[in-house]
Amino acid sequence: MAAKARRTKRLGKRIKVVDLFCGIGGLSHGLLNAGLTVAAGVDNDPSCKFAFEKNNGAKFILRDVAKFTARELKALFRGAQVKVLVGCAPCQPFSSLNRKRLTKRRAQQHWYPLYRFMRLIRAVKPDIVSMENVPELANEKKYPVFSDFIECLDSLGYKISFCVVDAAEYGVPQRRRRLVLLASRLGDISLVRGRRCNAKKFATVAATIRSLPRLVAGEADPSDPLHRASSLSKLNRMRIAATPKNGGSAKSWNKKLVPPCYRRRTGKSYMCTVYGRMRWNTPAPTMTTQCTTLGTGRFGHPVQDRAISLREAALLQTFPKKYKFAQHATEISMRNLARHIGNAVPVRLGRAIGASLRAHIATHL
Repeated sequence: MAAKARRTKRLGKRIKVVDLFCGIGGLSHGLLNAGLTVAAGVDNDPSCKFAFEKNNGAKFILRDVAKFTARELKALFRGAQVKVLVGCAPCQPFSSLNRKRLTKRRAQQHWYPLYRFMRLIRAVKPDIVSMENVPELANEKKYPVFSDFIECLDSLGYKISFCVVDAAEYGVPQRRRRLVLLASRLGDISLVRGRRCNAKKFATVAATIRSLPRLVAGEADPSDPLHRASSLSKLNRMRIAATPKNGGSAKSWNKKLVPPCYRRRTGKSYMCTVYGRMRWNTPAPTMTTQCTTLGTGRFGHPVQDRAISLREAALLQTFPKKYKFAQHATEISMRNLARHIGNAVPVRLGRAIGASLRAHIATHL
């Protein structure tokens, strides 16, 4: 057993990972937890630097990927036996495309991060590539960029697998469907199967955040600066108070509380998806960049009259409680940090990707 552990540790040191579009490091931290060595993360947002470097022990490179060169990438991989390039490329909102067919030129303008990802793959030919993104991207007829990505990898001799998974199947207390692609020049590769395929075994909101101290809207826990909730207007305080505990929605409100846009026939269908409360005994809804804002989804606390706090959102994204998001409490911005947390790859999903890569590499080396 000890010999196997030593071999596993040695294997991890021979692998180097570079994380494009790294953000605050959710994916990198999951890979790190799986025993991989993360050499660096690349992102164009300077506010991600502290969290990424502090928690992952890797270099943060402040750069738009469009200006990140193949020479720089090769330098980061120097000395590695296995080179791994990963990334979750930010994409234009799908609604902005209005489901129209795009010419290749126009598609490249919308999807330039992915096309730049491809250019780096062609130039450097890392041994393994992993790409995580929104599930809609897998619709190749609507979004030809995905076909282009597959064709690029295929032309370079990669074995490819991709699937749409729910992060809840990998221990994330959140229903979050994502497209995960793995590609390898070493041989066949696939994502490990989720261990919690039975919905009754999913991690829940209660198990994740129930033990945290109570808060009122606009308050922060003096012992945990990240456990702070957004303030609410008088009208929104009335709305959340009128929303039934543990899963209630705006459908229970009297007409005076309903925003005018939702009183119209076209807006009524949204009343189940906004201003709602989470349920204790199920996974949370998908964390978004506005996950601490009451009116942008079902982000109301199950029983307290407020939206979830930054700490609660981070835990639901499976960031460990020891993860440092800011150097000083005064640097914590609700809006900015909620965006970073909502954009992140859940750490446990990242760990599952990392476990898949390690198992694959151990088999083929």
